[in-house]
Order: sequence, then structure tokens, then C-alpha cells
Amino acid sequence: MILSVDELQFLYRNTKILDDIAFSISEGEIVAILGPNGVGKTTLLKCLNRILVPKEGVVTVCGDPIASLGLMEVARRIGYVPQRVETGRLTGFDAVLLGRRPHIGWDITEKDLRIVDAAFKKFMIDHLRLHSIDEMSGGELQLIAIARAFVQEPKILLLDEPTSALDLKNQVEILDRIRNIVTDHRIAVVMTMHDLNTALRYADRFIFLKDQSIHTYGDRSIITENEIEAVYGVPVQIGELWGVPCVIPLCLCNGNGNGKEEERDDMIHKKEN
Repeated sequence: MILSVDELQFLYRNTKILDDIAFSISEGEIVAILGPNGVGKTTLLKCLNRILVPKEGVVTVCGDPIASLGLMEVARRIGYVPQRVETGRLTGFDAVLLGRRPHIGWDITEKDLRIVDAAFKKFMIDHLRLHSIDEMSGGELQLIAIARAFVQEPKILLLDEPTSALDLKNQVEILDRIRNIVTDHRIAVVMTMHDLNTALRYADRFIFLKDQSIHTYGDRSIITENEIEAVYGVPVQIGELWGVPCVIPLCLCNGNGNGKEEERDDMIHKKEN
């Protein structure tokens, strides 16, 4: 396992936020952390790379307890992209180059520059090289932040709502690239998400958080109508569109979640055909 978490507990001002969190992740996997607002998704992500220190429990990365690693070694193994990225007068190129800091010795090398250059091409952001990051749109800044984490050459990427500032086209493009990176480089990605349909399209495994703990963890088979209703309190129906699962909130379809099942089923059937 590239990452394992055992009996993790986190308190904020004596209020329990997370309790008895345990799961493991293998290389080549994308894991989506799901659940309602305020359930602790971002807090869990920050506990995985020691931004927050759990009260109890052990996080192990590549066989080593993360508490035993220095900050630079943590940065070599784990890349992190927060929801909100700080801006400044750096150019896009300099901002991405900062991701090489855990690997840079006395000076920047040709290897560092090649890796940064490759990231700009891989994420198709060449046009942002010389732009000041404080003049970029939210979506452009998010792409720069993901590229910066990628050039750290981490074993694990932690992404907090990675598509929240992106339009539909960029959402698809960036998640397609993340999927390819996971496959090509055999790393693991853990990302928090709100969009169940996007998670179903890209993630391999899913963590549902509820009441400070993991309600369910597993592959796509755990994404059921009963499970979603139990976690979110919203009745849903899961259909398929061209082979891709699609979660439809019933209360948004007909106002109260009751009746019209035949009409809804007919709509799904027509789209499938």
C-alpha cells in the first residue's frame, strides 16, 4: 500500500471532527472523498500530509509513518493542492518551478527546468508561463497549482476540490490528465469532491464520510441509492448513460421525491438509446 491510515482522530478546539478513520490506498488508484458540507473532507486531506496533526492514529506513506518524516521528505512524497491558492507577483513559470523546491540543492538544474517545461505541456498551460498569477482566473490558477504539485514528483497527490473553479471543458481535460498521470506514473490521487457523477466517472474507490467517521469505503459497488440517501439525506436514482453511471436527485426531478418513477425511468431509457 502506498498510503494507509489507522484509527485517525482529529479534534478542533475539543470538538471531534474525525474519529476512527481507517483505510488504505494502492498506487495507480484515484480515491474520492465524498460527503456533505462540513463533514471533514478537507480536514482529512490535511491530516494525510501533516498540515494538521491528528490527536490519535497513524498515517503511513510508502511504508513510513508520516510523523517520522521531515517536511521536505513529506513534500517529496506528497503533493497538495488546496481549494484556494494564494496569489502574488510570480509568473506562472516561477509558481510551477516552486514545486521543485523539495528536490533542489544548491541551484536549479537542467533537470528541474525540463520537468517544469514538461508539466506546462502536459497540462496545456504554455500560454500562462509569463502571466502573473495574481492576474489569472480562478481556473487558470487552479491549473498552475496542480502543475506545481505534479513537478514535485510525488507518490501521492492530494487534491481539494480540484475542479471547483473550472468550466466544464477544463474539468474534463484536467481530470483526464490526472487519470493519465496516475496510470503512466503509478501514483495515487486522493481528492475531495461534491459532484458524485464526476467522482463516478474518474475515481476507482470512494470514501463516504458521515458523523465524523467513514460511513462506507470501497469500489463503485458501494455507490447505491440507499447509501447516497443515508449519507446526504436525499433520495436518488442511479441510471446509466452510455455506460457511465448517473446519479439523479429525485427531489430535484419532481419536487418532493415521490411519484413519477415511471416517467423518470422512461427518460433514462430514452437517453440510453
